[in-house]
Amino acid sequence: MSRMASFPSSPRLRAVLFDRDDTIAYTDPQVYREAAVWAAGRFGLDAQVVGEALAAQWQARALSWWDLRTHEEEADFWMTYGLELTGRLGLPGSAATEFMEAYPYERYMKPVAGAREVLEELRTRGLRIGVLSNTLPSIDRTLQALDLHDLVDVALATCVIGAHKPDAGAYAHALEALGVSPHEVLFVDDRIENVEAARQLGMEAALIDLRGQDPQAIHDLRAVLELV
Repeated sequence: MSRMASFPSSPRLRAVLFDRDDTIAYTDPQVYREAAVWAAGRFGLDAQVVGEALAAQWQARALSWWDLRTHEEEADFWMTYGLELTGRLGLPGSAATEFMEAYPYERYMKPVAGAREVLEELRTRGLRIGVLSNTLPSIDRTLQALDLHDLVDVALATCVIGAHKPDAGAYAHALEALGVSPHEVLFVDDRIENVEAARQLGMEAALIDLRGQDPQAIHDLRAVLELV
């Protein structure tokens, strides 16, 4: 891949702070299909039934992780999650560990188009890079799975902080970790409430919509390079 031309960043900006999901990464539905086919073959099940169980289990647990604080608590959460999932499928509890090890949380994630390219270019321009995500403590592991971890200076999971976006405390923690003031940061997120909260704190902020439906948003992560 050819390196894009480098331009100096805005003299006011010292960092770019990204959300993770639907900003620099996305959940790939194809992996759910792969997991369903794998489990069907491994445990003698119908792939469609497995797929429906995967969707139902995530829906049931979608917001039950917000109060987790440590990696140990997260590990317990995923073990319970696996036991509930295999229970839905009529499998013994012993299958839970095998299922969760074969398809851990981070395996379902993929980097968005141009993610590594954009982070590399921002680094070339002398900007610090942060990730602030409403997610579980395992954010470092997910960034490693995405092959982006080496380009991120600060990665923060709001579960660990104890304050979720758009709470001002989450942003304050990220600013302190990056060592910058609000006006020195460009914040990029796919949720308008998070973008508005960042602006209220004095940050420059951009809404991203990878589906291309919101005319007020950028639709490609590479557009961030035009904002710094």
